[in-house]
Amino acid sequence: MSPRPARAEHPRDTGEQTPGDQVLTLPNLISFGRLLGVPLFLYLFLVSRADVAAVVVLAVGGTTDWVDGWIARRLRQVSRLGELLDPLADRLYILATLVAFTVREVVPWQFTAALLARELLLLGSLGVLRRHGYGPPPVHYVGKTATFLLLAAFPVLLLATEWSAGATATAAIGWGLAWWGLVLYWVAGGMYVVQASRLVRAARGRGAAA
Repeated sequence: MSPRPARAEHPRDTGEQTPGDQVLTLPNLISFGRLLGVPLFLYLFLVSRADVAAVVVLAVGGTTDWVDGWIARRLRQVSRLGELLDPLADRLYILATLVAFTVREVVPWQFTAALLARELLLLGSLGVLRRHGYGPPPVHYVGKTATFLLLAAFPVLLLATEWSAGATATAAIGWGLAWWGLVLYWVAGGMYVVQASRLVRAARGRGAAA
């Protein structure tokens, strides 16, 4: 017997709603809109150097992070596609911002490397889960909090480089948010790895019993 998907064994915080197969739902459209904001942000920030517009796109993408999930639960439109799009949009926003801010030297490469290392760890865990027939683990509130802190930190750090009068205070606030976000990002990654290891052990136990 093949293992059940991870989301079926550990459902996401969806108010106990069973994910459906809907595609064209309001929450999914919001998630698609967030995804379209990623290349727009990169173009504005790296090509046209329209920093204000880029930060607006980043802020909208970050602040609407919880909206799609809330609407999905409220309207009972929780879907499997939405469960994939939401964390995908989160990761793409963080990765795109890291690349852009590293290129513009807003954040040092060491900070970028620390976040990318966590993503590589998670990708490895996902690969192991796939081999045992599981889907991606559900999004945890710790990871969502980390994403919010990081997406809040980046505009503040950019402001610190542009606003000389308040650079010291602004940089302190920005880096405070960034470091807390980094720590929680790794905590969430560790939780995903522990969850993945439990699922793999359960799958091996069922295989041995069969």
